[in-house]
Amino acid sequence: MDPGRQVRIGTRGSALALRQAELVAEALRRHWPGLGVELVPIKTSGDRFAQVTLAEVGGKGLFVKEIEEALLDGRVELAVHSLKDLPGLPTEGLVLAAFPEREDPRDVLITREGGRLDTLRSGARVGTGSPRRKVQLLARRPDLKVEPIRGNLDTRLRKLQETPYDAIVVARAGLARLGLAPEHTSVLSPEEMLPAVGQGALAVQTRAGDAPTRELLAPLDHPPTRIAALAERALLARLGGNCYVALAALARLEGDRLRLDALLASPDGVRILREPLTGPPDAPEALGTALAERLLAAGGAEILLATETARGGFR
Repeated sequence: MDPGRQVRIGTRGSALALRQAELVAEALRRHWPGLGVELVPIKTSGDRFAQVTLAEVGGKGLFVKEIEEALLDGRVELAVHSLKDLPGLPTEGLVLAAFPEREDPRDVLITREGGRLDTLRSGARVGTGSPRRKVQLLARRPDLKVEPIRGNLDTRLRKLQETPYDAIVVARAGLARLGLAPEHTSVLSPEEMLPAVGQGALAVQTRAGDAPTRELLAPLDHPPTRIAALAERALLARLGGNCYVALAALARLEGDRLRLDALLASPDGVRILREPLTGPPDAPEALGTALAERLLAAGGAEILLATETARGGFR
């Protein structure tokens, strides 16, 4: 490393995004003493539409567009993203150079007055802006009223206390990274609520041709997390999933095998496909693509078409 080397990290400006970027900055400083690291908060289109659902404003790619532009034009050397915010297809000229060790990928149910998913009162209002969460909640509890909620994690926690929601569903990883432990929290197992693609994982992105920065990031890469991320993202890329689609996936190493579970559901939740597939961990992308093909053949193609039709065509 060059003496006095400085790197700038592009990140969203929310408390969670800044904390995630700082975790990467701390890891870089540990591995490369003397490295100067600066966080550069960047306001994204997704942040500017904080009070509407992602499906209404164009999708989860809105959380990364401006940050990727800053990378491409040289304003920052690397960017830290929540992996689940990234679209399935890579951006030309950029690479995901490191996947730090994954935090717990599961969702949690946070209630205002206590209780678990199976003990919520009939007709309870549960807040989530995610089609994936909505269909899985209603599959287990069709008597619930699942309603949209938007905003960063702090905003959602506040809305739970200040509005008529009885419960909200959020990712456990965000709570852990911010050191938050709401009183009435229960973890939802993957059998109850399969997570989003990449949930709990971070992706550190840089320019494809920036070899010095890629070298700096190499020690931060966690091979088991990379393997899982590649499997889940290959499935996402093949299905073309976005924020309108009720899609979930979780890859886990089980001994010398890689297991990938995936779920794809119709917009109304009437039809839910859920399939597991295992394969060798040295071919994660092949596993993800193979499971996507299995889902498509089992009716997933019709589900994706129905979703597109319901939206009037994906934007």
